[in-house]
Amino acid sequence: MEVGIKDIASYIPSEGIDNIEQGLKFGESREFVESKLGPYFLPRKFTDQDCSDLCVAAIENLVSKNENFNKNDVQLVVVVTQNGDEEKLPHTAALVQKKAGLPKSVAAFDLSLGCSGYVHGLYAVKGFMQAAGLENALLITSDPYSKIIDPNDRTTAMLFGDAATATWIGAQPKFKIGSALFGTDGHGADALRVKDGVFSMNGRQVFNFASINVPKQIKELLVKSDYDESDVDAYILHQGSAAIIDAIAKRFSKPERFIKNIGATGNTVSSSIPLLIEQYAMNSDWNKIVLSGFGVGLSWSSAVIYK
Repeated sequence: MEVGIKDIASYIPSEGIDNIEQGLKFGESREFVESKLGPYFLPRKFTDQDCSDLCVAAIENLVSKNENFNKNDVQLVVVVTQNGDEEKLPHTAALVQKKAGLPKSVAAFDLSLGCSGYVHGLYAVKGFMQAAGLENALLITSDPYSKIIDPNDRTTAMLFGDAATATWIGAQPKFKIGSALFGTDGHGADALRVKDGVFSMNGRQVFNFASINVPKQIKELLVKSDYDESDVDAYILHQGSAAIIDAIAKRFSKPERFIKNIGATGNTVSSSIPLLIEQYAMNSDWNKIVLSGFGVGLSWSSAVIYK
């Protein structure tokens, strides 16, 4: 049975940080914030919300927007997060099952990946469904970095926003899941890490890693898929920063096809790719889309989705 993306819904908290004002506190200009970092607003979860609550809000939005989606039909839930509820045990997916009112017969587990997690998750879900003969699944992304960011750390405090998405995966999809390539280099693990509950990032190392490895992998994926660059209607990449997207796009003949929209959300980790698919692709006439995520690990993954 061919399964793919049937629909996507998201939840973005209404409260947050004015990143232009925050930038001034760190001595950064509006031009730097908008052109290099990208976000002018950073959503922040409410104090009484945890990771699972963001997941449930995204599921409820999926219910509201799609009359054909029924929570009772869900057979699998995978939550992509590295910042789950409380002390990470029990797994967040189990709490989502309870809070969202999903069937007790559901398989539910977490996938511990960051910015490459959505692409990895698509294949984990697809493979699980095909192996077990399942028809309906939810791939959830929710990684509230506000739980681990030091507000006085200029490198991270000005970049990350909270959000969650729910992707309905099943038969008769709008987008099928095609070829993919993956990469991992643990030698760069220290570039993005949590120590004593606080997140730190070597921004220059991450920029160099992404600008070198991601274009190379995407071009290898195009060869594997027998596509020319012009065959791809849009490239939807993890929104690490405006500068990273610009640097990668310049390596291709049609840089205008690389979607960049980080202003109102910031870097939402594993949620950035599905947010853009929801906003730009689901109601488009695009036939071939390349996805690429990159970050914690270091890890990176690229995939084709197509009609």
